[in-house]
Amino acid sequence: MLEKTLRLVQLYDIYGVLLTKRQQEFFRLYFEEDLSLGEIAAEFNISRQAVHDILNRGEASLVKWEHGLNLVESSLQRKQIINEIFSLLKNLKKELTADGKGWALVTKIKLLLELLART
Repeated sequence: MLEKTLRLVQLYDIYGVLLTKRQQEFFRLYFEEDLSLGEIAAEFNISRQAVHDILNRGEASLVKWEHGLNLVESSLQRKQIINEIFSLLKNLKKELTADGKGWALVTKIKLLLELLART
């Protein structure tokens, strides 16, 4: 359940702006404010089932967009690759001699990777 929630939050971070305003509000209340379906229903004077349906339609839309665009998965893969490169650079630093050129190159690569990781 936690894994599914994490996945939905990741999808929402990327595609949430594409949901309807109502779906966005219900997602925010449910996932960020941790309100129950019943609490959301009471606040909007609708049934618990209506809240459930709105969240399910929003979830289906998020999954559909990810299936077509694959932005979340690509981002996760990019982060894994960046982490692997950082690890390799750390190992390379251990093996470098006092040669200034090698250290400067490693430092420049590290700075570029840090910039890439922020995007």
